[in-house]
Amino acid sequence: MKYDILQIAGAALTVLGAQGTIRLLLDHGDTGLLGRLPGGFAAALAGHLLALVAGVLLAGWSHSRAKALGRRG
Repeated sequence: MKYDILQIAGAALTVLGAQGTIRLLLDHGDTGLLGRLPGGFAAALAGHLLALVAGVLLAGWSHSRAKALGRRG
């Protein structure tokens, strides 16, 4: 059950990171959730990309752990 929750959290983090990255690349002034970070565009972009990569890694890791335990096909 914990790997299912971690996989959901990873997917949510992936979606937030990807959506933020795409929005920021299309409109440089719309920094979204990371608008209060010092550093402007570069810091916001790095933050969104970090969330995207962390989400992909977390979802993939939790899926492989659940699969190793026989919970995935």
